Amino acid sequence: MYESEFEKNLYQQRREKLQLIAALGQLEGLSHAEATYPNHYAASHTIPEIRAGYDLLTAEQLDADPILVSIAGRIMAIRVQGKAGFAQLQQGGQRFQIYVRKDDVGENTFALYKLLDLGDHIGVRGHLFRTRTGELTVHVGSFDNLPALTFLTKAMLALPDKYHGLEDTELRYRQRYVDLFMNTGAAKPATSGETSNEPAEPETPNVREVFVKRAAILRAIRKFFDHRGYLEVETPMMHQIAGGAAAQPFTTHHNALDLDLFLRIAPELYLKRLVVGGMDRVYEINRNFRNEGISTRHNPEFTMLEFYQAYANYHDLMTLSEELVICVAKEVNGTTITHFNGHEIDLSNWTRLSMREAIMKWWPPNAPIQPTEDDFSSEEKFRALINEGEKFADPEKSSFDRALNRLGADCHFVREFVLDKGAPYGKAISDLFELRAEALRGGEMGIEEPLIQPTIIYDFPLAVSPLSKIKPDEPDWVERFEFYIGGFEVGNAFSELNDPDDQRTRFEQQMAEKARGDDEAHQMDEDYVRALGYGLPPTAGEGIGIDRLTMLLTDSKSIRDVILFPLLRPQVKQAEAAETKHGESAE
Repeated sequence: MYESEFEKNLYQQRREKLQLIAALGQLEGLSHAEATYPNHYAASHTIPEIRAGYDLLTAEQLDADPILVSIAGRIMAIRVQGKAGFAQLQQGGQRFQIYVRKDDVGENTFALYKLLDLGDHIGVRGHLFRTRTGELTVHVGSFDNLPALTFLTKAMLALPDKYHGLEDTELRYRQRYVDLFMNTGAAKPATSGETSNEPAEPETPNVREVFVKRAAILRAIRKFFDHRGYLEVETPMMHQIAGGAAAQPFTTHHNALDLDLFLRIAPELYLKRLVVGGMDRVYEINRNFRNEGISTRHNPEFTMLEFYQAYANYHDLMTLSEELVICVAKEVNGTTITHFNGHEIDLSNWTRLSMREAIMKWWPPNAPIQPTEDDFSSEEKFRALINEGEKFADPEKSSFDRALNRLGADCHFVREFVLDKGAPYGKAISDLFELRAEALRGGEMGIEEPLIQPTIIYDFPLAVSPLSKIKPDEPDWVERFEFYIGGFEVGNAFSELNDPDDQRTRFEQQMAEKARGDDEAHQMDEDYVRALGYGLPPTAGEGIGIDRLTMLLTDSKSIRDVILFPLLRPQVKQAEAAETKHGESAE
């Protein structure tokens, strides 16, 4: 529990203070439990309510018609000077000053005040007034025969340094409970600016506001879909078959049934079963689990929105996706302009490109050959394009040919590690698209960075879309789109495959890919194929990453900044770390 000997000693000191507080409480007729850890405090207002209701009142108005209040909160700053003191209480992410004077509260209550520490929770009663510097403050004093100051909880551990807060990023994630009350963005004036010579405390990042906005995003999404006649549903989180996405699952075991299960990687196949059952418009805000790597954009446990609409196709959902993002942005931020990673993004201005158009657009303009739609029409023609592109790689070329060198490297990878390994050429096209997008994000010369502004990439190869409906006039391509904002994918959608025989064939192809070594390939789901046998109407479905959308609307650089308790490696204890370091130096 203790991080250091100093912390252990401090904990003991505060335990002794708690006993002194208990003794003062007993003088007022309270039991030990009532004096140290009471179970209730009747406040008349929250701090945000006082700010909203009385911030505009002048000192004269407050003096003419005194306003009695009782509030509770955590002490974030405290000072005692002689027979009086000022403190800052925090509640709901906002702070409020209190003024305590011995002559007003009595000797015992003032003795209690002097035993308080940063982080303690207290409740106070009194009237509102303005100090000489104009700060709205509670002048603590008893009324209605209730105590002026009530002790609620002792903080047994010290708060981080008030001028630096909780700055260590990993520690912020591990101790989110501290991060949330230390990094609220609350203004932190020195306690009573009238008497303090200390410098004003700096602004802190508003961590709390990120999660307040995340909750607002979820409310806005529900409002959007409820208004359009969608029904919110819940589907299983433990599956016998890991389906609905290409990902490695987590496994678990049910003892009573002696049954191995997978944690959900996607709710898709269950939601489409509901559409078969006549629920024409459904959505679920769901937790998914994927046994994959961790990065600034990936967490093994994450939140997705998935929704399905009968009698619609992927073009309908393109429009719906744009409307959804615009609506949520306006609801949460009041504007469609957001800032992310140094970019100003207009969420009302969307671009639509097919995957083939995107590759052609992002092909270096100085390349001797330029791809056409026909180059993607067969494996033979696509391989010829790749072979030509591979020739552009030349380490001896000047730095001005960096874009061509990177293109040559991309084509080499696609040929050697995709096409020559026997993968379907559609997968090679998809890989080339991702490589081209990554190259431009890396700063290829002469081409604007892609996928920062809202962009829909549509028409995907069949080989990478086992659940999508084939385009009527192009059997190697499917009606699927992904949309990107800020440089990464946010949503994935398609016209749903509803032919049970075709679906069975796709599953069999995926099983062949799994046998070939693709750990993320789909398993066969016989019951889902049977469900399709009862008739899935023409349907379009989509999944949107809530965590990534929150990142965009709060300018958060890492997915860990928008997840309250992200998964982290086990923390190495200081003694173990020192021993490891000593062993490494000895080697």
